[in-house]
Amino acid sequence: MGKIFYVMGKSASGKDTVYKLLLERMPELKTVVLYTTRPIRDGEREGVEYHFSDEDALIKARENGHLIEARTYDTVFGPWSYFTVDDGQFDLEHHDYLMIGTLESFEKMQGYFGKDIMVPVYIYIEDGVRLERALSREKMQKNPKYSELCRRYLADEKDFSEARLKELGIKKRFSNICLEGCIGQILQEMQENRTDPE
Repeated sequence: MGKIFYVMGKSASGKDTVYKLLLERMPELKTVVLYTTRPIRDGEREGVEYHFSDEDALIKARENGHLIEARTYDTVFGPWSYFTVDDGQFDLEHHDYLMIGTLESFEKMQGYFGKDIMVPVYIYIEDGVRLERALSREKMQKNPKYSELCRRYLADEKDFSEARLKELGIKKRFSNICLEGCIGQILQEMQENRTDPE
């Protein structure tokens, strides 16, 4: 049975960059595109970072029993939902997967697929550095949303509390101060947990 390596971390921890580099180094891993109702950001592409959808698609997935997990955040721009759908993208009999998400989504994925399938890849960075990175990133947007940046930053403190990490059995963390060092440690962890190729 395949494994799902699940990359997660607080906002601006570098998890998106880590995720992309891991895919470059291990292109044999399959990916799953999640869905979101939030507006597309500069540089994002439909079907790559997300399927940019609407609330009706979320309701339909829930009604037909294909919804694996969903999270809705009350942002300063209104509710934004993120959700994972069992829409034919998963084939754990033959493949390992690399995914990215939140601690909450990891917990629900773990409940859906089982603890033996889900392998957490928790990216960590000191909060001061993380805030500096988040601010620099937001400044580059055409229409910076500083209030949303602050909301995400504070929400992460609660969502990724030590108590929650412990509750979900996440002991190992990968420091992203040195990107190459971080990637190297994760690749080693993944090799130790991978399914033997057929």
